[in-house]
Amino acid sequence: MHKTNHPFTEHYQESVWDIDPKEVCRGRKVGLAWFSPDCKHFSKAKGGKPVDKKIRGLAWIVLRWAGTVRPRVIFVENVEEFQTWGPVRKGKPVKSKQGETFERFVNQLKDIGYQVEYRELKACDYGAPTIRKRFFLIARCDGKPIVWPKPTHAPADSLKVKAGKLKPYRSAAECIDFALPCPSIFERKKPLAINTQTLFNMHKLNF
Repeated sequence: MHKTNHPFTEHYQESVWDIDPKEVCRGRKVGLAWFSPDCKHFSKAKGGKPVDKKIRGLAWIVLRWAGTVRPRVIFVENVEEFQTWGPVRKGKPVKSKQGETFERFVNQLKDIGYQVEYRELKACDYGAPTIRKRFFLIARCDGKPIVWPKPTHAPADSLKVKAGKLKPYRSAAECIDFALPCPSIFERKKPLAINTQTLFNMHKLNF
């Protein structure tokens, strides 16, 4: 799908560790590098399932690119729990060492000349119809300041929205074409779990 939408983009369908940054860039300067490492083994949505140390370590690829082709600006996007990145023992993060690897990761970026800042941002504050919160890290080595976007939206009952300074949060309903035919989730072969059915019924009452 990405190749269809971006036909002039070079696509590499292989392990990030098998890619040689210098070979890919072919001497061209890199203005911006964006990294979104697999987040499943950081996310709290994974519950108590074992985490994979190797997948959690995919973020180290950022240092490889930073050290070899030196992008002017680097973005890292992930779940907020990325900041708890630390050692893993028998498939479980070591609670007493939470955040140790993350701090080492940030410090290594700084050691090779990058200015680094990171924050948690909510997409709804910038006009997206979702309250999802994400971790963002920005690193620069060009001497220019790191500038974060200013919120453009807020809750409808907030003072800034009432004063006309910000727009009200958008809802998912604005983006859905309800005229399109769609099978009901209640008509699936395997019935929904009782808790899920209860949740949906509560939403129906609210509508």
